[in-house]
Amino acid sequence: MALFFIIFLTIYTSLNFYVFLRGWQVISAYPILKPIYAILFVIVAYGYVLAKVLYKFLHPIAYDILLGVGAIWFAFLAYFLLSLLLIDILRLFNGWFHFFPSVITNNYESTKRITATIVIVLVGLIVFLGNLNKRNIEIRTLEISIPKGDSKLDELNIVMASDIHLSPIDGERLLITIVDKMNSLNPDIILLAGDIVDDKAKVLDERGIGESFRKLKSKYGVYSINGNHEFINGVDSCVRYAEKFGIKFIRDSYELIHSSFYIIGREDSAMPQFTGTQRKSLEEIVKNIPTNYPKILLDHTPFKLEQAQQNGIDLQLSGHTHHGQIWPANLITKMIYEISWGYKKKGNTHYYVSSGAGTWGPPVRTGSSSEIVNIKVTFK
Repeated sequence: MALFFIIFLTIYTSLNFYVFLRGWQVISAYPILKPIYAILFVIVAYGYVLAKVLYKFLHPIAYDILLGVGAIWFAFLAYFLLSLLLIDILRLFNGWFHFFPSVITNNYESTKRITATIVIVLVGLIVFLGNLNKRNIEIRTLEISIPKGDSKLDELNIVMASDIHLSPIDGERLLITIVDKMNSLNPDIILLAGDIVDDKAKVLDERGIGESFRKLKSKYGVYSINGNHEFINGVDSCVRYAEKFGIKFIRDSYELIHSSFYIIGREDSAMPQFTGTQRKSLEEIVKNIPTNYPKILLDHTPFKLEQAQQNGIDLQLSGHTHHGQIWPANLITKMIYEISWGYKKKGNTHYYVSSGAGTWGPPVRTGSSSEIVNIKVTFK
C-alpha cells in the first residue's frame, strides 16, 4: 500500500508540475505574482491530500475547505492537462508545417495571456457544467424476469444505489436528495452496492452526515455491502456508523428475505490490501443456500462476472466504476471492465453495474450521469 501511494504522489506531482510550469510561464512578466501563484497552487493542488493526512490536527472548517478545494482541483487538473497537451501538439505540428498565422507567432507574450484566459474560462465552464450534471440524479428502470422456484413472491420492487461517497463536500444535502428519490419509488427492498462513505466515520459523525438514512422506507429493509472506500476509511467503524441508521451489512454471507429470496453480500476485492485477509469465495458463501430460491448478489467491484453465472446467481448488482465519471476516463473503464455501466445478461444471470449516485473526489460528472436504479423483478 505504501508503494501505491509513493507511485501515486510521484505521478500526481509530475502532472501538477507540468500545469504549474505552464502557468508560471504565463505570469513571467509579472514577478510580483509569482510567490502568490506558487503558494496558492500548492495549497489547491495538495489540499485534498493535506486534509486527509492532517485531519486529526485541522479545525473542521479548515478540513472541509481544504478537502473541497483539493477535490474540485482534480477536475480542473484533468482538463488543464488535456488542454495543454492539445496546445503542445499543435505547437509541435506548427514547428513542422508553420500553419499558425503571424498574429500569433509575432505576438508571443500576448498570445500566451489570451490562450491562458481562454483555457481557464473553458475549463471552468466544463467543471461548472459537470457539477450541475452531477447534481441531477437520474432514475433508471430495469425490468427482468427470474425463475420463481420456492419463492412466495410474484414480483419484487428493488431500489438500488451504489457509490454514494458521503463526505463533507456534499454532505447531508446529497443524501437528502438520494433518500427522497428512493422513497418515491415505493421500494420493497433497498440495496446499496458499496462505497456509502468517502471519509472516516468520525468525520461524518461530527457533521451529522448520514441522519437522512433513517428516513428510508421499504418493506423488507435496507441492505448494504462494503466497497473499497469502506476499507480505505476503516471498515469496522464505517459499518458501525451506517448500521446505527438502520442499514444491515452482509459481509461474505447471506440473508433469506421473507422466506422468498436470498441476498448475498461479498466483501470487496480490495479487502486483502487493507486487512491482510482474503474474502470468501462466492462458491464458499453460497454452498449452503438451497438451489430452489432466487439469489441476488451484491459485489461492489464488477470483476470476474463469470463467477456469479457459475454459482447460480440470478441477479448481480455492482458499482465502483462510476462509468469513468470524468471524461475521457469512461473510455478507459470500458476497456477495463466487461460492464463499465448498465445491464447485461450472461446465460441465466442478469447483471447491472451502476454509475453511482454520488462521486469520488471532485463533485463533477462529465463522462457519466449519477443514478438510482429501480429494478422491477417478476418471478416466474
